[in-house]
Amino acid sequence: MNLNRRQFATALAVSAPTFAQAQTEGFDWPQWRGPRRNGISAEKDFIAQWPKEGPRRQWAATVGIGFSSVSVANGKLYTMGNVSDVDHVMCLDTTSGKLLWDYKYPCSAADPNGYPGPRCTPTVDGSYVFTVSRNGHLLCLGAANGALVWTKSLVNDFGGFIPQWGFAGSPLVEGNLLILETGAANRSVVALEKQTGRVVWANGNYRAGYSSPIAFDLARERAVAVFSAGGLTGRAVTNGRVLWHYNWATSYDVNAATPIVFDDKVFISSGYGVGCALLQMSATAARLVWSNKAMRNHFNSCVLWQGHLYGFDESQLRCLDDITGAVKWSTPAYGKGSLMLADGRLLLYGERGRLGLADASPAGFHEHAAAQILGGNSTWAPPVLSNGRIYCRSAADLVCLDVSGK
Repeated sequence: MNLNRRQFATALAVSAPTFAQAQTEGFDWPQWRGPRRNGISAEKDFIAQWPKEGPRRQWAATVGIGFSSVSVANGKLYTMGNVSDVDHVMCLDTTSGKLLWDYKYPCSAADPNGYPGPRCTPTVDGSYVFTVSRNGHLLCLGAANGALVWTKSLVNDFGGFIPQWGFAGSPLVEGNLLILETGAANRSVVALEKQTGRVVWANGNYRAGYSSPIAFDLARERAVAVFSAGGLTGRAVTNGRVLWHYNWATSYDVNAATPIVFDDKVFISSGYGVGCALLQMSATAARLVWSNKAMRNHFNSCVLWQGHLYGFDESQLRCLDDITGAVKWSTPAYGKGSLMLADGRLLLYGERGRLGLADASPAGFHEHAAAQILGGNSTWAPPVLSNGRIYCRSAADLVCLDVSGK
């Protein structure tokens, strides 16, 4: 089969293998941005038309203050929240919302700008769950019962530097390794043996950003992209060796969106008036293809679908051509928000609780359904569609909406 450049890039973006592929049954969502960390689900059989009040609410739960999204694996949901300066890592039954276990530890929720609580989304890998608190508590818990397997402190054990708004990156499992940022001098990125927490490698001198690492293939080598406070770095997974670094300065060091890797390219975006860029990677360098200010991801990442990038340019939902960076359309319909993609549709969640479904098409913004599902202070945590259910959270509450059609 012959594919043109754009078709090949899209195919690679949705088919690149990760650790989660082997363990995922049905349409689980076992980590930040899904099985492939690209914000795309392979799920197709779900209801795309809703009544004005939205999909049927299957259950709701109070999960504490925070910005953690959810992970779903083997009929269980995992998330984080904080109550009275105590962090909770929770496991709920996806059918009933019943709390199955709750691991608690003291952790200040305080935030300098009023965004309290944890940011990390739990990473589920087989029998393990990995989490990071805003103050650097790194935990490995048993997925079945929440029992503590091992724990580290990014500050005390690695000399890590807590970012202004707390650690936010979700740990990456790559083979036998757990990879994450510490922000420490000479060991700003670490790879640990996932079963024990033993250090396999640690290096780098960039303070931690708010993004999550992503692994990919590069020139016959497995690599990991880390979007730190100082820019984007490509590293060899095996030993952490720096392959290249691309400087990318942002006000307040807020590089928060997860990079999008496709073909030999990587897309990055930041808010605060900085904008976005497409880089071409080799084994030793990353060079600029294009950059502009048309996509300024403040806190959540774009998705790449059929040659186009869809995401929130601050408070505008926007579509860009991935090859040229040209704007195809823009709408203020959701304000600031987040999104994921399934079956060629964008699942959209505005920061004020508006949930919607729209075509992922460069032809224009076409909304299939929308409803106000949560009020008050909704968070910036992205929505998750998994096995016929949509999960959304506000500052402290989580709702499960049934779109299975069953």
